[in-house]
Amino acid sequence: MNTTTKKPAVKLTDVEVLTNNEIAPSVFLLSFRRNFDFVAGQVLGITLDPEEDARLYSIASGTAEPAIKILYNIKPDGKLTPPLSSLVPGSKIWVTVPFGNFKADNEPAYWISAGTGIAPFFSMYRSGYGQQNILIHGGRTPQSFFFSDELSQAFGNRYVRCCSGSKSEGLYHGRVTTYLQSLDNLPTDHKYYLCGSAEMVVECREILLSKGIPYNNIVAEIYF
Repeated sequence: MNTTTKKPAVKLTDVEVLTNNEIAPSVFLLSFRRNFDFVAGQVLGITLDPEEDARLYSIASGTAEPAIKILYNIKPDGKLTPPLSSLVPGSKIWVTVPFGNFKADNEPAYWISAGTGIAPFFSMYRSGYGQQNILIHGGRTPQSFFFSDELSQAFGNRYVRCCSGSKSEGLYHGRVTTYLQSLDNLPTDHKYYLCGSAEMVVECREILLSKGIPYNNIVAEIYF
């Protein structure tokens, strides 16, 4: 998931790709060996050329896992993702150290995402957070709900998949925003974490504010 978190001026380190698998049409999960610590929810920069600016992606693995996983989708006109998708085990990429303030705690919260915006929440879950949380994920097709088998088992009825493109058993038919509009009496003392496109984040924030959620209780990460 490519984000808009502002990256600091940091050194690049070269790493070797362990896996780079297409897990859904034009969506890949890349991994490389972890040689640093990070906080669940953080991002790191990736580039194929150390002379080029690194693009930011949320980490999609737990803090104790031996490999860093990156979930990304191919942007046909993108500079990085088309060649990134062609990498094989042993290929070299350059990465920054992780950073960012999109971090979970152990308080009850709503995690709200769209598309590859599920990545930081999967990292948080894999790092031991979220036992009391509601996880809402939006996608166009049933194939858009990455990691859904594991998340369904872990979250049960606290995991809501909003499918805007088709109807399917077990899925809410509609966008994340439509689902949020349908909810009454949202707890005003919870935090609401948003991760998705700028449009999705702005729309969800406006809905939450209209339902009485304090602005400071809404934490957002935007990707593009």
